[in-house]
Amino acid sequence: MENTLTFKYVSYLWDDNKAAELANNEVDLFIYRSNLLGADLRLTNYAGGNTSCKITETDPLTGEPVEVMWVKGSGGDIGTLTKKGCANLYVDRLHALKKRYRGLAFEDEMVGLFDHCLFDPKCAAPSIDTPLHGLLPFKHIDHLHPDALIAIAASKDGEKIMKEIWGDTMAWLPWQRPGFDLGLQLEQTVKENPNLRGVILGGHGLFTWGDTSYDSYINTLEVIEMASVYLEENYGKKRPVFGGAKGESKAADDRKTAAAEVMPTLRGLASSYRRMVGHFTDDARVLEFVNSHDLERLAQKGTSCPDHFLRTKIRPLVLKGTDKAEIEAQFEAYRADYLAYYERCKHPNSPAVRDTNPVVILYPGVGMFSFAKDKQTARVASEFYINAINVMKGAEAISEYVGLSEQEAFNIEYWLLEEAKLQRMPKPKSLSGKIAFVTGGTGGIGKAICEELLVEGACVIAADRDRLEETQTELRKKYGKDVVLTAKIDVTQSEPIAEALKQGILQFGGVDIVVNCAGLSISKPLEDHTLADWNILQDVLVKGQFLVSQEAVKIMRKQALDGDIVNIASKNALFAGPNNVGYGTAKAAQAHMSRLLAAELGKDKIRVNTVNPDAVLRGSKIWEGEWAEGRAKAYGINVEDLPKMYAARTLLGEEILTEDIAKAVRVFVDGSLSKSTGNILNVDGGVAVAFVR
Repeated sequence: MENTLTFKYVSYLWDDNKAAELANNEVDLFIYRSNLLGADLRLTNYAGGNTSCKITETDPLTGEPVEVMWVKGSGGDIGTLTKKGCANLYVDRLHALKKRYRGLAFEDEMVGLFDHCLFDPKCAAPSIDTPLHGLLPFKHIDHLHPDALIAIAASKDGEKIMKEIWGDTMAWLPWQRPGFDLGLQLEQTVKENPNLRGVILGGHGLFTWGDTSYDSYINTLEVIEMASVYLEENYGKKRPVFGGAKGESKAADDRKTAAAEVMPTLRGLASSYRRMVGHFTDDARVLEFVNSHDLERLAQKGTSCPDHFLRTKIRPLVLKGTDKAEIEAQFEAYRADYLAYYERCKHPNSPAVRDTNPVVILYPGVGMFSFAKDKQTARVASEFYINAINVMKGAEAISEYVGLSEQEAFNIEYWLLEEAKLQRMPKPKSLSGKIAFVTGGTGGIGKAICEELLVEGACVIAADRDRLEETQTELRKKYGKDVVLTAKIDVTQSEPIAEALKQGILQFGGVDIVVNCAGLSISKPLEDHTLADWNILQDVLVKGQFLVSQEAVKIMRKQALDGDIVNIASKNALFAGPNNVGYGTAKAAQAHMSRLLAAELGKDKIRVNTVNPDAVLRGSKIWEGEWAEGRAKAYGINVEDLPKMYAARTLLGEEILTEDIAKAVRVFVDGSLSKSTGNILNVDGGVAVAFVR
């Protein structure tokens, strides 16, 4: 096999030095190869495909050498694969299962038998693709879903085109759901054609192999490169791509504005079954498709590769009108169509119908939305549909695109094994699917609130004036790149507030929880208090809370879902202390505004509550400046004695920490107090003079 190290359409990432470090451990080298293949989305999608290697191990029972296959386990991702994510099985036992196989009608029972083939009983669960690797004779195998290959695999003349590109070095197997029978077919095909470098599975993907990890890697890249070159040579040759442009894209800023305008409404409707998080993209590949003459025809055909289909549903919703009534009508039509599809295709033992809402929504001139239970799943669904667009583009350039048949699509979507996998999923966290907007989000209390909400599964926009980049980096490293966004804000101005919320919409789809935590503190006697001091306290604390709530409620009303506003006021909203006229007055206004908003927004199912902290010293931004000195002076003590003094004056004798405030916010928004609004929760260790009643 000729090794070509220069590629145009795939990424050659192999590092000889790194590989040399791993040369003495074939499993480590196999993991390395897998990660490289998974790093290029042109080769396979997230959690799509699988890789394997066969090595000689020492049987722990007999002490004899035995052949063991390491293969990506069920639900894993080759791009992030580790040994922990692999299943390892005795190869001879996998072959022995041929005697137990009773035919296509009994495919699913084979999965349980894989457990009896495990070399290490504590390894990851084997996937349905295990026999596809185990029954082939090759040491190293790659099974991927490259767009270029699936374009050929999903085209009407795919087998003929395969022979045109690769001659007799590739074989074709017609579409069949993965399982033991498909493994047997692969094995037989290779036995009958010993000169093969790979096999194309119709409508599905690619199998390639090699004697070493490197050989397999290079073989895989070369096969995909050859397919990519063939497609590139044919784009626009037979007819314009996707039949040519039917419309034009809006300008980039206008696309984002249009997307942000409609996305909360889409999210609200998509959340009729469970709360969804959104993703928006105006990727050039998406725009080429949504603006084309072929959009309606191809979108209706649905996807081909089962991995695409499981993430994106049978077909997308193409948006034809954007006022609320039009969108609602389109959703109703989509739900009715999906339910009819379920009724046409269901089997006597099929699982109950699932969420009938679309996952992917295409907006001509603007882009694509996707909605799922969490941000990562929504983003991945978007990536998968872009893969599907690439497949349709390629198939239409060389032949005619053929989607998965409706019945086969249903059989994959409602496969009992797939249902069992869904049932094993961990229970959602209390804030899964929720989107929170926290002002003052990079400060001590604000950041603690962000972290508490993230721990409970929320997506968070931390809005503030500074520390944005460092906070975003820190929180993404800790909680994941998909769930955190920081946005610059000035709470005294409507436009930057609206822009920060718009960024949140484009990132996540809307907003469910607003925490008004932006603040500052000025402690001075009346004679020293300036008008500037008074104005900035009123602007940041009172006007800021008003403007943020006003802008956020517009979004919440579009979603037509319930929501929460939690305002961080202060014990000083209730207690009249010395040298505090400006701050105490502003905090009192915040607390009463909360009551007024609760009274007004109850009809919208938007709860408004208040948390009153007191003396949160450690980690709080307001104590970094003159406030601490002012309070120490007011009480005639040193600054370093403030924590002890504040703790001592409480009924519980406790210092108040940022995380204490964060937990109070969480209790208001996690469903624990879903029928509570207009309330004040003091988190001050117990200060009797600040009791609400």
